[in-house]
Amino acid sequence: MRRETTLALTTDAVEKTRQVGEELGRLLEPGDLICIYGPLGAGKTALAQGVARGLGVTEAVVSPTFILIREYRGRVPFYHFDAYRLHGPADLNLLGAEEYLAGDGVVLVEWADRVDPALPAERLDIVLDYGGENKRRLSFVPRGARYRALVEELKRKL
Repeated sequence: MRRETTLALTTDAVEKTRQVGEELGRLLEPGDLICIYGPLGAGKTALAQGVARGLGVTEAVVSPTFILIREYRGRVPFYHFDAYRLHGPADLNLLGAEEYLAGDGVVLVEWADRVDPALPAERLDIVLDYGGENKRRLSFVPRGARYRALVEELKRKL
């Protein structure tokens, strides 16, 4: 998959990663899709927690690793998927992902690499990686005009 990063930044604490997610969450609209890639411990759930906070979710956001999907209420519904335990794209479809993706909320998928072929082409990919002690590198890869505009707006906010 060709990835063109239009925003790259480094955070130096988990809370900073959450803050980036929160700024992003404030900009999201119904129908938006965020796909997060990265190794274990890279900060995927922390970023998702920030996105939820930016969407106005007040309850605690935890990884849906064992139940696969968690739904939250905020200013728009927030659907948090974790594809870590899925065996491939077909499993995502078995979960009824099409309904969520075509729905009225924001969908965020952790471990998106496991189901990438089943995801819509237009979306925002975020790649997290280790950047040294307590540091995380975040690379934003917009796929489609909506997401290019979103990343440009996020740049102005950060």
